[in-house]
Amino acid sequence: MKRITLIPVLSLLLLSGFSQSTGFAIKANIKPFKAGYLYLAYHFGNKQYLIDSAAIDAAGNAMFKGDKKLQGGVYMIVYPQKNGWVECIIDQQQQFSVLADTANLVKGLNYTGSADNLLFGNYQKKSFETGNAVNALRKEMTGKPGEPAYDSANARMRRLSIDMQQYRDNLQKNNPKHLLSSIFNLLKDPVVPPADKHPGGKFDSVFAYNYYRDHFWDGISFTDERLIRTPVLQGRFDRYYDEVLPQQSDSLIRYADKMLSASKPNEEMFKFVLSSLTDKYVNPRYMGQDAVFVHLFEKYYLTGQAESWMNEKYRKFIYDRGYSLMANVIGKRAAELPMIDTLGRNFSLYALEAPYTVLCFWDPTCSHCKEEVPRIDSIFQAKWKKSGVKLVGIMTDGGKENWLKFIKDKNLKDWVHIYQTDATKDKIYKEGRAGYRQLYDVYQTPMVYLLDKNKNIMAKKLTYMQVDDFMDVQNKSGKTP
Repeated sequence: MKRITLIPVLSLLLLSGFSQSTGFAIKANIKPFKAGYLYLAYHFGNKQYLIDSAAIDAAGNAMFKGDKKLQGGVYMIVYPQKNGWVECIIDQQQQFSVLADTANLVKGLNYTGSADNLLFGNYQKKSFETGNAVNALRKEMTGKPGEPAYDSANARMRRLSIDMQQYRDNLQKNNPKHLLSSIFNLLKDPVVPPADKHPGGKFDSVFAYNYYRDHFWDGISFTDERLIRTPVLQGRFDRYYDEVLPQQSDSLIRYADKMLSASKPNEEMFKFVLSSLTDKYVNPRYMGQDAVFVHLFEKYYLTGQAESWMNEKYRKFIYDRGYSLMANVIGKRAAELPMIDTLGRNFSLYALEAPYTVLCFWDPTCSHCKEEVPRIDSIFQAKWKKSGVKLVGIMTDGGKENWLKFIKDKNLKDWVHIYQTDATKDKIYKEGRAGYRQLYDVYQTPMVYLLDKNKNIMAKKLTYMQVDDFMDVQNKSGKTP
C-alpha cells in the first residue's frame, strides 16, 4: 500500500467546511488493528485532507459520527500509521459499516448499509481481477507481433479490456446518478470520428484536434461537486490545460472563462476551478502565461467573486501577486523608471531609441548577480551593442558605493546605469503610487526584461542566453514568437 502524506485540514487553499444537516455514522473494522486511531479523510484534487479520527476499541471497531452530513465524494478510512487506507463512497447513504482486512483488501472488503458502496465494492473486485488477468497475460506475451504466443495473449487482453468497458457501460446505464458513473466519464477520452466522417471524407488533423478538444468534457457536469472529492478530476483538469489546449494565453483565458461559467451555479465547483487555475498560472511554466492569472485576478478576484471563501493569508497572496503582474504582462508598454544615472542625470526609458532595450535589475552584493552580470556584459559587448541594443542596468539594492565599484571593477561600459534615490522612493510611496518593484515584479535578482522599439514588453524573467535566442528568432521571423 502506497504511503501518503495527509495535508492538514487548515491549509492555505482550504475551501469551506461541510454544511449539510442529517449527520453521518460510519463504523469501521479494519484487521488487524486493535488499538490506536483510524482517520477519515477525503480526496480534494490531488491532495488528501483529514477531517475526523476515531479510537479503535478492543474488538477492532471505530465509529466516525457527526451531526452534519458530509459532502459527497470518495473518502478514505486511513490506517493508524497513515501508511494506507480503505476507500469508500459517501453520498446519499451516510450511515453504514466497513469491514476490511489489510491482508487481502479486495476479497476481505465488505460494506453494510450502503447500496452505493456495495456497487463500489463489486467494481473494485472486478477491476482487481481484470488487472491480475492482464498482468498474467503480459507475462505470456513472448516474442513479437505475428507470433502465436504474442498474438494469442494480446487478443485475450483486448477481450478483457472490452469486457471491463462493457461492465462500466452497464453500470452507468443502470446507475446514471451514481458517483462511479461520473468518475467513469472522467476516465473516458473522446473518440474522434473515423476519417470518412471528416470534412471532405478524408482525415483532417485540424478537425480531429478540434473534435477532441471540444468533446473532452462530454458527460461531465461542472455542477457535480462530488467530482472535486475524487482522485481523478485534478489529473484530467491538468491534462486539459497542459496538453490539450494551445498554450497561448488568449486561448487559455477563453477556455478558463467557459469552464468557470459552467461551474458558477455550484459554489464548491467554482472554488475548485478558480483556485486550480490560479495555482497553475500564478507562477506558470511558460513565459507570458501569467496573463491568464492577471485575467482571473481582474475578472474574478477584484470583482469579489472569491471573497466568501478566501482566508486572509491567501487573499493577501493573490492581491499582492495580481497587482505586481498587472503592469508587466507580455505586450504591455513597460512602465517608466523614475531614476538617475551615475552622473546624477534624470533618466527616461521612453527617450531611449533602440530596436531592443534590455532591462537588467541587479544588486552588486547578490552572489548570483556577481556571476551573471559580467556574462550579460560579455554578450552585450560582443553582439548586442553592434545591433543597436540598449542595455539598462537598474540597481535594486546593495548601496551606491558597492554599485559604482562593481561597475568600475567589471568595466561595464556603454550600459545605461541607473538607480532610484531615497527621495524619489519616498515621494512615490507618499503619493500612493506603485514603485518599480511592483511594476516590474522584481522579487529576485538578476531579473531581465526585453522591450521592443516602442518599449512594449516582449519577454521577461529569462536568462541572458534565452533573451539572445529570442532576439535572433524575432529578427529572422519579423514577428514576435
